[in-house]
Amino acid sequence: MLKSGIKGKETTIVDESNTAKTMGSGTLDVFATPAMTALMEKTAWKSVAEELEEGCGTVGIRLEITHDAPTPIGMKVTCESVLTGIDGRKLTFEVEARDERGKIGSGIHERFIIDNKKFQEKANQK
Repeated sequence: MLKSGIKGKETTIVDESNTAKTMGSGTLDVFATPAMTALMEKTAWKSVAEELEEGCGTVGIRLEITHDAPTPIGMKVTCESVLTGIDGRKLTFEVEARDERGKIGSGIHERFIIDNKKFQEKANQK
């Protein structure tokens, strides 16, 4: 059952595949903002996935974040999320990413509960 306060936690290691240089968001070998964004979304959706009705999932609809500090290759990044609001099918999360030295980013993420099959069918009709 969905309720405010559900928490999530996911971790990744910065490597060649998730640097700004590789992902095209910059020229440096540091954790890319798109990689941090993806980690934040993954943390949020996984935190509530088990609480949804069978056949349902969530899709991201809004993400407002700051990326405040660089993280070099080899360092671990951990993201934590907290479900802070439920408005019908809209879910609101606070997200925060930290590396081994401290906070690197944070923000608000919104997701919408969908019927997976119907959503995919609608997308395929485009």
